[in-house]
Amino acid sequence: MDIARYSIKNPVNVWLLVVVLLIGGSIALNNIGRLEDPAFTIKQVQVVTQFPGAGARKVEREITEPLEIAIQQMSQLHRLTSISKPGVSEITVEVKSHYDSDVLPQIWDELRKRLRDAGNVLPTGAQQPRVFDDFGDVFGMYYALSAPDFSPNELREFARVIRRELLVTEGVAKVQVNGVQQEQLVAYINPFQLAGLGISFPDLTNLLAENLKPFNGGRIQVEGSKVRLLVENPVDRLDEIYNLTLVVPGTNRSIKIRDVAELTFEPIDVQPVLIRYKGEEAITLAISALNDVNIVEVGKRVNAKTKQLLNRLPAGITLTPIYDQAALVDESVKGFINNLILSVTVVTLTLMLFMGWRSGVVVGSVLLVTVMGTVLLMWLMGLQLQRISLGAMVIAMGMLVDNAIVVAEGMMLRMRQGKSAVEAASFIVKRTQWPLLGATVIGIAAFSGIGLSDDATGEFLFSLFAVVLISLLLSWVLATTVVPLFGKYFYQVGDDKEEEANSGFVYRGYLAVLTQALRFRWLTVACLLVITLVAYGGFGMVKQGFFPASNAPLFFVHYWGPQSQDIRETADHVQEAEKLIMQHQDVVSVTSFIGRGADRFTLTYAPQQPNESYGFFLVRVAERNQIDGVITTLTDTLPSVDLNAYFYTEKMQFGPGGGAKLAARFSGPDAEVLRQLAEQAKARMLADEKLRDVRHNWREKGLALNAHYDSFNAGIAGVSRTDFSQAIQYASTGVEMGRLQDGDYSYSIRAKMSGVSDSEVDAIENSQVWSSAQRRYVPFRQISKGLELINEETQIHRRNRIRTITVFAEPGFSETAAKALARLRPQIEAIPLPDGYQLEWGGEYESSRDAQKALGVGLPIGFLVMFLISVVLFGRVRQPLIIWLIVPMAAVGVVSGLLVTDMPFGFMSLLGFLSLFGMLIKNAIVLLEEIDLQIEEGKQPDIAIVSASASRLRPVTLAAITTILGMAPLLTDAFFADMSVTIMGGLAFATVLTLIAVPVFYSLFYRISFRKTQHMTA
Repeated sequence: MDIARYSIKNPVNVWLLVVVLLIGGSIALNNIGRLEDPAFTIKQVQVVTQFPGAGARKVEREITEPLEIAIQQMSQLHRLTSISKPGVSEITVEVKSHYDSDVLPQIWDELRKRLRDAGNVLPTGAQQPRVFDDFGDVFGMYYALSAPDFSPNELREFARVIRRELLVTEGVAKVQVNGVQQEQLVAYINPFQLAGLGISFPDLTNLLAENLKPFNGGRIQVEGSKVRLLVENPVDRLDEIYNLTLVVPGTNRSIKIRDVAELTFEPIDVQPVLIRYKGEEAITLAISALNDVNIVEVGKRVNAKTKQLLNRLPAGITLTPIYDQAALVDESVKGFINNLILSVTVVTLTLMLFMGWRSGVVVGSVLLVTVMGTVLLMWLMGLQLQRISLGAMVIAMGMLVDNAIVVAEGMMLRMRQGKSAVEAASFIVKRTQWPLLGATVIGIAAFSGIGLSDDATGEFLFSLFAVVLISLLLSWVLATTVVPLFGKYFYQVGDDKEEEANSGFVYRGYLAVLTQALRFRWLTVACLLVITLVAYGGFGMVKQGFFPASNAPLFFVHYWGPQSQDIRETADHVQEAEKLIMQHQDVVSVTSFIGRGADRFTLTYAPQQPNESYGFFLVRVAERNQIDGVITTLTDTLPSVDLNAYFYTEKMQFGPGGGAKLAARFSGPDAEVLRQLAEQAKARMLADEKLRDVRHNWREKGLALNAHYDSFNAGIAGVSRTDFSQAIQYASTGVEMGRLQDGDYSYSIRAKMSGVSDSEVDAIENSQVWSSAQRRYVPFRQISKGLELINEETQIHRRNRIRTITVFAEPGFSETAAKALARLRPQIEAIPLPDGYQLEWGGEYESSRDAQKALGVGLPIGFLVMFLISVVLFGRVRQPLIIWLIVPMAAVGVVSGLLVTDMPFGFMSLLGFLSLFGMLIKNAIVLLEEIDLQIEEGKQPDIAIVSASASRLRPVTLAAITTILGMAPLLTDAFFADMSVTIMGGLAFATVLTLIAVPVFYSLFYRISFRKTQHMTA
C-alpha cells in the first residue's frame, strides 16, 4: 500500500487524525492521573500475635514457629521474615513478585484461613493472629497538626473533626491519625485498705463489667405503640463509677468506689508513639488517595477543605504539610510540560538551522502531535503521568524525531531535484517504511526486559516500557502519514542535481574521512577494536550504583538508644537532638517520631516498627544540594547528645530498595553464636576508616526482673499465676479492670497502688497477693523465690524460619556502595563460620542483583526478537552480523561519558544503555537498507556505500543532536541524570559507528575494495 500517496490524496483523514490527537491529548493532559511514583503494590502483610507476659524465646518457640510452619505451606510465598519480642510476634509475609494486585486479596484471605486454623493450637493466653494487609499503603499527603495553647484532649478532638471532614472529600481514601496522647482512668487504691476489706481485683472487675455495659431494658406496648425501655446515662461518667456500690465480703455492709479509690484521668505510662513538629508536640494526619485519581486535584481539594476547617476551629491551630505529594507531582508535571516545550523548540530550531525552517516546522509539528497522541493513549490505557512515564517520553524523544527526520529529509531532497510532492513522498516512504518499522520494533524490544520483568523493579518501571511502545509506534504511523502531507504544504519543488544536494563543506569533510577509513579499513577496524577493549577495561573505573538518592530536599536521621531504654528517656534525648538539628541554618523543619517511624508517606520509605528506644527525624532543608553539608555536620555533632546511642543518617531514595546500603546476614541455630559472628563482622567494619553507621538488628539484650513464682508455696496458699501477675501489675503499671467508652474513644481503667513511698521494686516485694481459693491476701514474699535482674533477648530475627542476624553499614560519603562492598567483602567472608551457619549479602547488592536478574529473564527474549527482525528485514545474514558487531562498541561513549561526569552506572544507566542499542540498530538498519537499494538500482558497490552513507549523514547527525539536546534538561534530575549521560555519551559515539563503522564492515563482509578507486563522491 502506498501510504504516502493515500495521505496526500486524502488530507481530510490525516487532518482528522491530527485534530483528534491534539484535542484528545489536551483533554487527556488535564484529566490523566498524576502520581509521584508509579502505582506499585507492596506485596507484603504483617501478622501480629500478642502473647502477654512471654519472653522473646518463648514467643519464638510457641507463637512464631507454629505460625511460620502454617504460612510456609502457601505456594504463593516468596519470603518469610519475623521478629519475636517479649509479648509479641511480628511476621512479615511477602508473596512472589509475579502476582498482580488484583489477586492479592484472595491470597490474604487464604493466609487468614491458615492462621485461624493455626490459632486454635496456640498456647493459653495467646491472642488470635491479626493480619494487617494495609501495611503497604502510601499516605502521600502528610500533615502535622499542632496547637501549643490547647490541651492534649482538645488537640485530639481537633484531629477527630479534621479527619471526619477529610474522609468525605472527593478522592480521599483513608485518613490515619497518629501521635494522639492516649489516656487512662487510674483508680489509686491503698493496698492496706484493700487488704483490710478483703476486696479483690476480680470483685472490682466484675463490678465495672456489670455496670458499664449498655442497659437493655426490653420494650413495652403503650396504646399500640412500641416503647423502648432504657436507663438514662449520667452526664459525668466519673461520678457514675464513683457511686458504684460493692458489698464487703463476709458482712452486710456496702461501700462505694469513692470510699476506697481516687479516680483520675492521666496519660498512659508508655505512649505508643510521640510526635513533635518544630519543637512542639503534634499529631500527624496521613492522607491517602484513591487509585487512578489525579493526585494534584485531590491535593487542591484537601488544601481547600483544611483552610475551611481552620477558619472554623479556634485560633492557634496550625496544620502544616510535612510531605505534600500533590505539590511535588504538580511541579513535576509542569516541569515535564516545560521540558516538552523546550525539547520541541530545540528540535525545531536545530532542524531549522541544518535543514531550513520548513523542515523545522514539519518535524517539530509532527513531534508535538506524537507527544500529545501518546498522552491521549496513556490516558485511555489507564497509565498515569509520574516520574517514570514522564522520563520515558523524554527518552523516546530522540527515536520519535528520527522517523520523521528520515522521511522529511528524503522528501525534501527529492522535491529539490524536481520531483512532485506525491512522487517524492511516495518514493521515500516506500523505500524506508519497513526498515523504519523494523527498527522501531527493535527499539521497543530493547526495553522488553522491563516489560517482561516480574519483580518489584519491573513493576515499578513498567510504564517506561509501555510509554516507549506507544510513542514509537505512533511516531512511525505519523512519520508515514502526516510528514508527507505537511511536506507537501511546506516543501518547494526545485531543480537541484543530486550532486548539489551533497556539496556542503560538512559533506565534503565527512566523505574525506569516510574515504580514508574505507581505504584503510583493517586499520579502522583495529582502531575501533582497541578503543572498545580500552572502554570495557575502563568500565571497572566507573562507579557502580542502583537507584539514586531522591531530589526531594528531605533526609532522615535515625536514633537508637540502648535496647532497654524507656520511651520517656528516649523522648528526652530526641528533644535535645531536635534542638541541635534545628540550630543548623539550612534546616527548614524537623518532624520527630519517638517509639516508631513515620507513616509510609512515600513509596520507597519503609517505616520502622515500634521500639521504645528508637527515634526518627524527618529533616527538611531549603535546597537538595544542602543535604550533604547538613549530614556531615550532624554526623559530627549529634553523638554528643547521647553517648550511649547510635545516630545514623539516610537519604531518601528513588525506586525499590531503601534501607542500609551494606548488609551482611549471618544465619544459624544458636543466638549466642550469631551474636559472636555479628560482633566480628561489626569490628571489621568499624576498623574500616570510610564505613559509617555500623550496627546490627538484634541490638543489645534487654533487662528483665524475674519474680520467680513459687508454684509449691503458691499451691498451698491457693494463689494462681493470674493472682500473682495481678499483684505485680498493681505495684507497677496497674491492673486493667475494664474499659470506659466516651464517644469514639476508649479509656483503660487501671488500679494502681496509692500511699506507698517505696520504690517500685520494694513495692512489689512488700505487696499482698490475693488468694482466690482462700479469699484472703497473702504476702508476696511467701509465694516468690525472690526478685532477680537478668538479661534476655528482646529481638529474635528469623528469615525463612532460620534465625538470622544482619550487620548494617553505610558507605563513606564519597564512595558508592559497590566500591565499599568490594573492599569489605573479602574481610567479612574471611570470618570462619561454624557448621550449620551461612553468610549472605543483602543491602543494595542484593536489590541490584535481584533487579538485574529479573531484567535478565526478559532480555534474552528481547534480544532474540531484535536479532530475528534484523534478519527478516534483510533476508540475509551478513547485514545483521554487521549490526550486532557494532552494538558492543557503543560502550565507548557510555564509559567516557560516565567517567567524565563522575556518574555511577546504576539501574537507570542500564536502561539508557538498552535504549542506546535501539537507536544504534535503527540507524544501522536504515543505512544498510539504503546501500542495498542503491546497489540493486545499478550503482557500483563502492559508490553505493559512499552515496548511501552521505545520504544518511544529515538524518543520523540531526537525530543524535536533537536527542542529546533533548536529554540535557534531565541532567539536573537526580533520577534520570546517569541515564541521560549514558544516552548522550553513547549516542555521540554511536553516530560515528553508524557513519564510519557500518560502511567499513559492509565493505569487508562483501569484499568491496577501495584501494584502486580514484574518485569517490556521492
